[in-house]
This record gives sequence, C-alpha cells and structure tokens, in this order.
Amino acid sequence: MSDDPQDTNDQHASGAPWRNFYGRFKGKKLKPNQQTYMKEDLAALSPGAVDWDVNPDRTKLDLNERFGGKPVWLEIGFGGGEHLVHQAARNPDIGIIGAEPYINGVAMLLGKIRASGVQNLAVHPGDARDLFDVLPAQSISRAFLLYPDPWPKKRHHRRRFVTQEHLEPLAEVLQPGAIFRVATDIKDYVRQTLEEVPKAGFEWLAERPSDWREPWDDWISTRYEQKAIREGRPQHYLTFRRL
Repeated sequence: MSDDPQDTNDQHASGAPWRNFYGRFKGKKLKPNQQTYMKEDLAALSPGAVDWDVNPDRTKLDLNERFGGKPVWLEIGFGGGEHLVHQAARNPDIGIIGAEPYINGVAMLLGKIRASGVQNLAVHPGDARDLFDVLPAQSISRAFLLYPDPWPKKRHHRRRFVTQEHLEPLAEVLQPGAIFRVATDIKDYVRQTLEEVPKAGFEWLAERPSDWREPWDDWISTRYEQKAIREGRPQHYLTFRRL
C-alpha cells in the first residue's frame, strides 16, 4: 500500500469516502469454532448500521435502544478482547462498544463473550472512523486506546491513531468531561499523544509520575502488555478528560 494518503474527495462506489487503512484485516485461517462464532454471534452484537452499503445516509445509531439507556463506553482497537470483556463484566450497568478491523481479534473476542456470558457489549468489526460517522455527538462517556499500533518509523507516524484525523471525530462523540485512556509501551507514542490529544480538546490528568507509570485501578493486563514486559519496555498509562 502506498505511503501517500488518497485524496479525501475520492469515494467508493457505495458513496463512502476513501480512507487509507494501514494494518491487517486478517491473519491465520480462523479455527472452526471461531468461524462458528463469526457466523452465529457477530450480527446480533452489532451496535447498529455502520457500513456505508447498509447506511448510506449515515443515520445516527440509537444507543438508547441498543443499550437500554445505559452510559456507553468505547474501546478503539480491542485486540483479543481481554480488556473489553473485563470491563463489561465489571460494569454491567454500562454499555460498551468495541471497534476492531482485525477479524482474528474479533473472533477471539466472540469466544470470550461466549465464555463470560456478558450481555452489555456491541462489536464493530471495522475501522473506528466509520463508527465515528454514525455515533451521535456527545454520546460516549469513556474511551480506551490500549497498546495501539506503534508505527515506529518516523515517516509512518501519521498512521498512528493520535493524529487529528482520528482525535477530532473522537472528541465530537465524547461527552464533556468524558475520560480518554491511552496505554502504550512506546516512548515516542507517548510524546505524540501528549502533543496531539490536547489539541483536540482534552486535558491530561496527571499530577505526579505515578499517575502515568502505574496502571488504573480497574486495569487488566493484556497480551500486548505482557509482550512489552517480556521485552523490557516500560508501560505508560495516560488519562485525559474531554474539555
């Protein structure tokens, strides 16, 4: 795929704007049980009509209908779903949406949902930017970005989530006072996060080093964090509030 972004005026045949996606949609072939999860469970867990071909007018999602009036949280790129299911089980009075374009990760999450029995989750198996298009303004009360793709090469830094292309629409769907958590083991990702997130209308909630060196009280370590620990990279836990 080219490093150069496409003209944002370009469109797919469905009318969707062209958005470059950098990363993998699929890895190894899904196991038979994962294929079953995808076939039997995924559709019922949809937050609503997100895809352009079924919602070309970009009608906003009815989150009250989907979650029964509960406050709604959002996890952007949930990986294998450990944290998403953990938070859903810990907070049954909250509705949580997870967005993840990597189908193998989605299949892993569906297995965890079956095993845990949580019923307050919705799953969007695609780009979070498409979800931002149809989330009502100020509808999300908490968001998570946990160990996102680091894109370590300098020429690839614009691919990171912490750019205004992603942060501005995120800010639009977050309620005033909403919390945005970012966890990463990449020092330069910390730098870019602290530079870019405040520009989008957030304040960093840190008063002492322990506020970013120690995990949150309700944290569960993910497989990505465990890999970082094994490889000797320090973790950073950044907390922001939507102004």
